[in-house]
Amino acid sequence: MVSYSRTPLVLSYAVVLCLLPLLFLFLPELLTLQIRQNSAGRTRPGRKTINPKPKIAFLFLTNSNLSFAPLWELFFEGNSHLYNIYIHADPASSFVSPGGVFAYRSVPAVRTQRATATIIAAEKRLLAAALADDGLNLYFALLSQHCIPLHSFRFLYRTLFTQTDVRFPYRSFIEILSDDPQMGERYAARGEAAMLPEIPFEKFRKGSQFFVMTRRHATMVVREKRVLKKFELPCFQKHNCYPEEHYFPTLLSMADSDGCTHYTVTRVQWTGSLDGHPYVFGPGEVSPELIRRLRISNSSYSFMFARKFSVDCLEPLVQIARPVIFSD
Repeated sequence: MVSYSRTPLVLSYAVVLCLLPLLFLFLPELLTLQIRQNSAGRTRPGRKTINPKPKIAFLFLTNSNLSFAPLWELFFEGNSHLYNIYIHADPASSFVSPGGVFAYRSVPAVRTQRATATIIAAEKRLLAAALADDGLNLYFALLSQHCIPLHSFRFLYRTLFTQTDVRFPYRSFIEILSDDPQMGERYAARGEAAMLPEIPFEKFRKGSQFFVMTRRHATMVVREKRVLKKFELPCFQKHNCYPEEHYFPTLLSMADSDGCTHYTVTRVQWTGSLDGHPYVFGPGEVSPELIRRLRISNSSYSFMFARKFSVDCLEPLVQIARPVIFSD
């Protein structure tokens, strides 16, 4: 005789076995959803739309507070469905989130130090977080706390997503130089043959630390380890050691040179620089004429961002934001 006293238990066990495949099927999505809710503190508006549009991921690499947050708030205003923000704040800094669009947007951070590959690691963390967070992030703009926008958000968006070269519809805006006079000294900063065999001198490149990178290149950078190991070697000549200015241009030049513009869209003034840092604009220099001058580039594209600006430039910049900076 068959006993039915354990039938409910048996049925429950059978149901669990049937549901296990479904659980494993949807578990990654559930985890991703939980991660997003934890990181953002809320469900992001515009995450699900009928006709989703590509987005720009803004990556803020900082070791201090985002003093120009009010200016960036004006920049992002009315475009919440077209961008995402990610912040890497050095754990050694006393960073305090400015709130607003920057609230709950920090990624797990690592200590950064000049003349080491730690800055590369921080930038890779930003790229990895943005790649995993939203599949609609198609461009990744690296910025610092000293950066300001030179155009409106809509102008930047149109420029990035309406490129005219049919061979390369989306290219990375990254500076790639091969003829800098400091190239030899910087190549040998770790030792004469330290970069070999992966990076012969003729393939060594230099460029601005700040870029606007495509999703394809961002994925490539995050996964890459072979070239990175060379830049992780300690430098014997600290004054010639700027890994973040060489790793990205060298890697992308070797892997997909034609997919890059070879110039940056972030304006920096090196005249009047001090100890390897670019010139810092003060509040007395902020004017409509300065903004228009900083936009001018030698390429077919206007500069989109500029650095460095001192903290006390915020008020005069906000005053000319709508009538000048965002009036394009």
